[in-house]
Parts: sequence; structure tokens; C-alpha cells
Amino acid sequence: MLYRENGQFKTSYRADQQIFPVLQDRIAVLALLAVAFVVLPLTAPEYLFRAILIPFLILSLAALGLNILVGYCGQISLGTGAFMAVGAYAAYNFQVRIPGMPLIASLLLGGVCATGVGVLFGIPSLRIKGLYLAVATLAAQFFTDWAFLRISWFTNNSSSGSVSVSGLNVFGLPIESPVSKYLLCLVFVSVFALLAKNLVRASIGREWMAMRDMDVAAAVIGIRPMYAKLTAFAVSSFIVGVAGALWGFIHLGAWEPAAFNIDRSFQLLFMVIIGGLGSISGSFIGAAFIILLPLLLNQVPRWFDMPLSTALASHLESMIFGALIVFFLIVEPHGLARLWSTAREKLRLWPFPH
Repeated sequence: MLYRENGQFKTSYRADQQIFPVLQDRIAVLALLAVAFVVLPLTAPEYLFRAILIPFLILSLAALGLNILVGYCGQISLGTGAFMAVGAYAAYNFQVRIPGMPLIASLLLGGVCATGVGVLFGIPSLRIKGLYLAVATLAAQFFTDWAFLRISWFTNNSSSGSVSVSGLNVFGLPIESPVSKYLLCLVFVSVFALLAKNLVRASIGREWMAMRDMDVAAAVIGIRPMYAKLTAFAVSSFIVGVAGALWGFIHLGAWEPAAFNIDRSFQLLFMVIIGGLGSISGSFIGAAFIILLPLLLNQVPRWFDMPLSTALASHLESMIFGALIVFFLIVEPHGLARLWSTAREKLRLWPFPH
């Protein structure tokens, strides 16, 4: 009975088109932001930041970028890990080769470099689609794996092939503690989620969705396929590149090309499929599911005095992911986000059946 719209009248187009038209949704989002920005930094333990919250935020950002390309524009991509790697290594080179380069500028420039690579590998989407496009983006993954492993310039001539960053700061404030790293990631995710939500509601977002639903009909009504597809690749690659830079700088601190291998690309694709294609909230739900499932597989059996071996837990994780992907593709292609949306609609109508 609490989730009702009685008395919430819209008297302007602006009020009717706002992101959260229901008052209860706005209150819930503000409360969630208050908890994320104020309560958690003051109360959460260090383990929660390092093992759950920081990986969750960065992977949510990467899944958000992938969802724009796959969920909203309908362009299949298996090279997300490659664009994350480009963002991470580009940001690293800006940081070490330009004295005094601000951290925020390095992260954003890493996203810009990922944009260029994404557009380059998105050009085949103008002529091919489906599985053929997936193979073309998969080529980006193999190419970047080879380049960052064999071309020593990208790693600043590191003999081991790995790179590391230290002494990070933003506007003179050190980014060393788990709380400061968490807050930096949270700011990035909040800003990019808001920008992505407004993009998909704007004319460019409607062009992406028209290309996804039927590209021939979209071209007939005047939508330029080249512009729509390449802008989707550009925006997606930029967000994924920034997420890759955050993953290397903030979460890992030191990394090598294996940190952005093809397994990372598939993991992000699983997040989008399970969380919900074409949904901003689905990116966060999918990332939370992927992060929490391995922890639950390790902890829940111990609560019942039935500990699982590491190998068995890993196999169970893969089996559950596979089963859920098949389930959602057959039963609910729009993932967990659609189930949550359906539940909200039922709450708005309950107890009426219509």
C-alpha cells in the first residue's frame, strides 16, 4: 500500500519525463546514495571495500558501457576486456610519461584512447552483424593481448611485462586508503550512470534502440546506421576504457595483460545478460550477482558444516552461470532487471488484477 502514485500529478512535460517520475523511487534513490556516500564510508570494514564494493562499482561501470552497445544498440561484442586493457594501459602511459598529469585526466584520457580503438573495431559493424560481428570484436581481444604482451613501449619497457602505479592523489588528496578508493569509484559510477541514463532517453538513445529492433526500418525512416552504430561503439568504449583504468589503478594497483583477458570479456557479457539487456539498473544487478555468487558459494556451505573445495566451488560457479544464462535467454531475455520492474508494476496495481 506504500507504493502508490495517488496525488502525484504531472503538470508539465518536464515533470512527466523525469528519470524517476514516482516520488517513492526518488526517495529510495536518494536514500541509497546517502547510504553509499555517508553510511558505508563511516561503518563498513576494510574487507568489504576491497573484496566487494570497489570491484562491484568498477565492474558495474564496465557492464554499463557494454550494455549501451549490446543492450541498447544490439551490437554483439566479445572484446570488452580489450577496451578495458586499452583504457588501463593508456592511462598508465599518460601518468608515467607526462610529469604532473592529474589522475582524473589520466583516467579520462584512457577512456578517450579506448574510444578510438572501439570505433576502429566497430567499423565492421557497418557491413556485418550477429555472430560475424562477435568474431570481429573478438579479434580486438586477441590483438590487444598480443600488443600489450609483446610491445614493451606500452609497459614503459618493464622487464617483467607488468606495470604498477602508486602515490595516487586527486586535487592533492591521497587515494591510498580503501575508503578514498571507494569514494573515487563511486563518484565516477554515479556520474557515468546519470550521463548514460540521459543518453538513452535522448534522441541518440532512440536511434540506438531503433537500430537494435530493426536496422532496415530505422534506415528507411532517416536514421543513419553508420552514425548510430559508431556512436554506440564510441560511448561504450569510452565508459569501458575508464572502467579498465579504474580497475588497474584503483583495484589492482599492479597488473599485466592477463588481467584483461577473454575471461573478463565473457564475465561482463554474463553480467549484462543476467542483469538485463537494455537496462541501466540491470548492469548494477548483474555486477552484484557476479561478485556475490562466488562469495556465497564459499560461505553458505560452511554455515551448514559442508565446506566445498576451491575446485568444486569454481565448477559450481561456472555451472550456475551457464544455467542462468540459458534460463534468462529462454524465459526472460531482459534479465533480473525486468523481473524487478514487473514486481514494481504489480506493487503499483495491487490488489487490483489489471
